[in-house]
Amino acid sequence: MPELQRLHADHASAVLAFELANRAYFAASVSDRGDNFFDQFTDRYKASLAEQEAGICAFYVLVAEDGSVLGRFNLYDLEDGTARLGYRVAQHVAGRGVATATVRELCRLAATQHGLRTLRAATARQNAASQKVLTKAEFVPVGPADPAHLGGQPGTWYQRDLVLQPHSTN
Repeated sequence: MPELQRLHADHASAVLAFELANRAYFAASVSDRGDNFFDQFTDRYKASLAEQEAGICAFYVLVAEDGSVLGRFNLYDLEDGTARLGYRVAQHVAGRGVATATVRELCRLAATQHGLRTLRAATARQNAASQKVLTKAEFVPVGPADPAHLGGQPGTWYQRDLVLQPHSTN
């Protein structure tokens, strides 16, 4: 059974293999990371681990039983109880509920392990699959996203409040 694990140095080769194997698939719905991302992967990976160690971000990978990476699920800019969510899953598991289930699990971890109260995620209007994941994971649209955040694509910000509000008795 796949396991959501906190990113660590030993994941580097599996993460790179995941990104390379799914590059064309990802580029069909989000901006391509470009050759520079892959050329500088080792340095970028080390920088990500340093950001995680500093508490700025929290990076997770969904790891299959064989050690391969099935998805990446990231919390960016952890500050004042909020963070941005980003995620991507391998093409061969897309459409099977993997992203939705893992985003739900990450929401639980965001609250219990990271003390977050609110998560936000932006998705391009053309990315119906991501919108479906967010909606099923109890995110609600809260307004337009700046195309600069979505590779020039128009989109929408979604938000999920992680802390349950008391029910009114009225």
